[in-house]
Amino acid sequence: MANGRGTRWGEHLGLPKHLIEFDGETLLRRLVRQLREQDPGSDIVISSANPTYETEGARRHVPRANELELDRFVPELISDRVCFLYGDTLYGDAAISSIVHTPIEELDFFGDEDGIVAVRSAAPDVLLTHLAKVRELFLAGEIAACVGWQVYQSYAGLPFDEKRTGVHFHRTSGQAAGFNSPADLEAFEEWFAATPGAAAHAGFRSEQRRHAH
Repeated sequence: MANGRGTRWGEHLGLPKHLIEFDGETLLRRLVRQLREQDPGSDIVISSANPTYETEGARRHVPRANELELDRFVPELISDRVCFLYGDTLYGDAAISSIVHTPIEELDFFGDEDGIVAVRSAAPDVLLTHLAKVRELFLAGEIAACVGWQVYQSYAGLPFDEKRTGVHFHRTSGQAAGFNSPADLEAFEEWFAATPGAAAHAGFRSEQRRHAH
């Protein structure tokens, strides 16, 4: 998913957050490579209207709707088995392995209390039902946001007013970092520098550095 507006990122580094580089790869190119390594036969789709997000090894799809944050879960791409990942997230190899290979029955979520980093579905009707429910509640003013967390809360039967995990949630703490804002990037770089062992264990290579291109 790379069809967000990036309002919190702004013009930081002079480029979209999806195109910042680690170890010579943009976030999008790195994610495509990781998925190809773990699941060579996968159909990788970058959902974005931005032509600069074209990435070798993936095809780009322009979403039909992009009004709410929930629209990142592009309905026309939801098939029997689909996995939504975030194009503004740096995934460690351990996270990608867990996301790709964890057996699921219906609808599973990956992340921690700081954020959801992947949603896998083997039941398109179930996912579409909860997307529609969350959209309806948000437009009616009954919930304050409509992102991955609300979809999980709807599916797991949890209250919408607090972030807590339960069934069908797989923790990837320290294995992925989402960059919604410049502060997120700075926090990751500080963690990366301070805990090289944990970074290496998560699958962030020790020589990685961030570059603007």
